[in-house]
Amino acid sequence: MLESSGKVLKEGLLEKRSDGLLQLWKKKHCVLTDEGLLLQPPKQHDHPHQHQQQQQQQQHHHHPVPPPGEPGRVKALPFSSMKTVDCVERKGKYMYFTVVMTEGKEVDFRCPQDAGWNAQITLQMVRYKNRQAILAVKSSRQKQQLLVAPLPGHTLIRKSPHLA
Repeated sequence: MLESSGKVLKEGLLEKRSDGLLQLWKKKHCVLTDEGLLLQPPKQHDHPHQHQQQQQQQQHHHHPVPPPGEPGRVKALPFSSMKTVDCVERKGKYMYFTVVMTEGKEVDFRCPQDAGWNAQITLQMVRYKNRQAILAVKSSRQKQQLLVAPLPGHTLIRKSPHLA
């Protein structure tokens, strides 16, 4: 699945609008691979101030402090289920965009304008879809060749147009 595959093409913070009634913007540590987008709770280094506090606490108490966010909560948005990246809009210092999934679900994001997340996600999604289309064509050609190719040890006999 997406969690273990693909090389990391882009990594950093994105804000995702929550599905709840208040629709708050929540920071997510995002990893873009050639298979899709992974959303995780923010890492320690994403919050330098919190990291300093945790280091101080560790020095005083001599036991590890768990990282912020809920460990193990990884949400995957695979390109195989992604339809498009939509509604790109610049407002103030942010770039807003929506990832539309094939089942109709829409996921809203925002990031600093110069971060380029929307363009990178779109580009990787198009590359993924192109790879899948090429594989589908190759697969159907191989099936056609198997239907036409003679079995090993057999020769293919064709009727000559001159024989009646």
